This record gives sequence, structure tokens and C-alpha cells, in this order.
Amino acid sequence: MKFITKLVLLLSVALVATACGNQVDSSKEGNKDDKLTIWAWDESFNIKAANEAIKAYKEKENAKDAEFEVVTMAQEDIVQKLNTSLASGNTEGLPEIVLIEDYRIQGYLTSFPDAFEPLTDIVNEKDFSSYKFGINKVGKEIYGVPFDSGVAGLFYRTDYLEEAGYQAKDLQNITWETYINIAKDVKVKTGKNMIGLNPSDLGTLRIMMQSAGGWYLEDGKTVNIANNNILKEALKVYVELMNSGTVTLTPDWNAGVSAINNGEVASSPTGAWYAGTIMGSEEQSGKWAISEIPRLGAVKDSINASSIGGGGWYVLKGVGNSETAKDFLKETFASDADLMNTLAKEIGLVSTLNAAAETENYQSPSEFFSNEKIFQNFSTWSGEVPVVNYGLHTYAIENIFTEYVQKIVDGADINKTLEDAQKQIEASI
Repeated sequence: MKFITKLVLLLSVALVATACGNQVDSSKEGNKDDKLTIWAWDESFNIKAANEAIKAYKEKENAKDAEFEVVTMAQEDIVQKLNTSLASGNTEGLPEIVLIEDYRIQGYLTSFPDAFEPLTDIVNEKDFSSYKFGINKVGKEIYGVPFDSGVAGLFYRTDYLEEAGYQAKDLQNITWETYINIAKDVKVKTGKNMIGLNPSDLGTLRIMMQSAGGWYLEDGKTVNIANNNILKEALKVYVELMNSGTVTLTPDWNAGVSAINNGEVASSPTGAWYAGTIMGSEEQSGKWAISEIPRLGAVKDSINASSIGGGGWYVLKGVGNSETAKDFLKETFASDADLMNTLAKEIGLVSTLNAAAETENYQSPSEFFSNEKIFQNFSTWSGEVPVVNYGLHTYAIENIFTEYVQKIVDGADINKTLEDAQKQIEASI
């Protein structure tokens, strides 16, 4: 029964994410007894980062002599394999190092407290954006090396906004309520919608909540839907936005990207990692800029900083040479600002390592984004993101809650609907 309970708990947070081919990129050096295997997804981002880190590590004077194997695997496959192996207690076939999304890690650390190596001795909390430690710690023990920042920003088309009579200063330090008013002006004067939204993806709602330090759960454990004032105010703004006549509804990720690249929408409030996607449309170079994410005007604690997405590197206990794995992470992702500088150029990484902000590429302007120092800005905003414990059930909650959000958008009473949602979510998780 204990096995079944743990397996069901972890499977409840599983979400199909970016799928990649099952390719293996290995660097054959060193003693096979010191072989380190790394699992991650997204060949153009996370996998490339891992391989760049390996190159940097091998150039260090005191690097341990180790062989590396970097395995590209769809995130859903990583989740499934970790769930099954950890629940059974059989670590055979697991990697020494694995990348885990921030929204998922508390599920693992809570359900399998002895499955991960503590990394408190190699990670200095003061060296990173503080919000990352709301999710990679248990008590005072740190278990993950923070990697990419999910810090949010307001990407916007300068040409559309200027046509509607707005300048860069008009997009700074604004509320979501102001954003909606601007959106209406843009629609009237340019005919363009302000934003593309997928009703099945509540990422924008998450951004709104975290800007005020709120979440679906209280202390990462107790379902907090019906009496959650931050969630309620975020929903009011979300409903107003959805019903403003300024939204292009998108059924999936690809449709959202098309809306951006085809020039259908004037802005996208989302994570820093989206910069590369926007830059996929080269003819739009110089027509984009980035400002702080809007805040909730009706919530006094809401600020113009939030996050969506991001992940960290973790070492599995009892798998291979954990000391070598820890040394690799210590010398690379946990401290190497030069590596972060390289990754900013190579993959567009916005690192949560504070020292990265002082490197050359973080200080350089981006021609695509109106010659702004976007990496420097994102680094600054990353340090301001409110700390939130996402807990175990973010995706499981949203799988249920999406239906209730749509009811509210369609005019259902918000208080009654949230009460009903609270009951179903409590019964389910």
C-alpha cells in the first residue's frame, strides 16, 4: 500500500511537457567507475547547457577524471521513470544527475525524502535568486542547484504600442488593470489584439498569484482555493482580460507561437525563456521591447516581479559516484559565472546565479529587443520574485481547476464556484 500511495502521489503531478527525441550525447573520457549520467529534456536548451558545463568542468584544474553521458529524454518520460523507480526503491538505471522542473520538485522531496543527496555544502543560498529556495529545500537542507530563471517579463511590440500612442515609460511599473486599458486602446487604434491566451493553460494566473506571494496551496500543503483572496483578485483581473475583446484564443503552444511570429498580437507577458521563441521571427528585430510584468492593483503586496517555469539540477542518492556528481555541479552550475555568460549567448539562458549579471553578455544590449540590456533586466527582476512554495500538486490542481476558471469567465458566481472547486480538489488530491 505504501508503494501504491507514493506512486499515485507522484503521478498526480505528471504533465506532458516538451517532447524531445531519445538521443544520447556522451563524452568518453576518464575511468568508467566515475561515469556520470545526466538526464534532461530540450536538446537546444537544457541538453546544450549540460554539454557546455561538461566542457567547462574538464578545463578546470582540479576537475575529477570522469566520463559523462548526457541523455536527452522527454520530460514526461523522466517523470514516469523517476516515479516508478523511486516508488519501488530500485535505483538501477537512474542517472546521477537529473533536471527537475520547479513546479514538480516538492512532490519528489516530500514523497521520497531519502532519494536525493543534500547539496547544502555546495550551494550558497546568497549566490542565487532567493525565490528558488522556496522549492528546492526541506527545512534548512538544500537539495537542488538552481538553474534557469522563470522570471516573467512583459514582451511587447514597440511599433504597435507607438501607433496606439504609448511609449516605453507607459509600460513600466503598471498594474494589470492598466495593461487591460492599454490593450483596449491598442485594439481600437491598430486592430491588433494585445495577447494570445490558451484557456487550458493557467500560466498567466500563476504569474499574477506569485507576484503577490500567493498560490493554490498554503505552505505547499493545504488546498487554499475558496478563501484565497490573492487568487480571487487574480481571477477578477483574468476574467476582465479574457472578456475585454483584446485576446486571441489559442488552442495550444504552437498556435500561441504563431500568433506572436505572425504579428497577430501586441504583447506576451510570460517567462524570460520565451525570448528565444520571439526571436525566431527575424524580420521583427528591433520591433520588440521588454518591461516588468504587471502587478495586481487590488493587492497591496503584489509587485512587478513574478515567475513562470524554471528548473534545477538534482543528485540522486545511491546512484553511482555522488561525490563526483556534486563536485561537477559545484564547479559549474553552482558557481561558474563565465559558464552562465557563455550560456546567455549560446541558448539565451537567464541564470539565477547572481554573479551572472556582471558578465559581458548580461551587460550587452540586444539589437532584437530595441537595444535593451535584457539579461541584466531579467537578472534584476529575478532577484525580486516573491518566494512561494509550489507544493506537490500544481498540475493536478490545474487539471481540475481549469474547468472552474472557465465557468467564472462565462459569468458564474466567483465565490460559489471557488467553493465547489475547493471541494473537488480536496477530494481528488
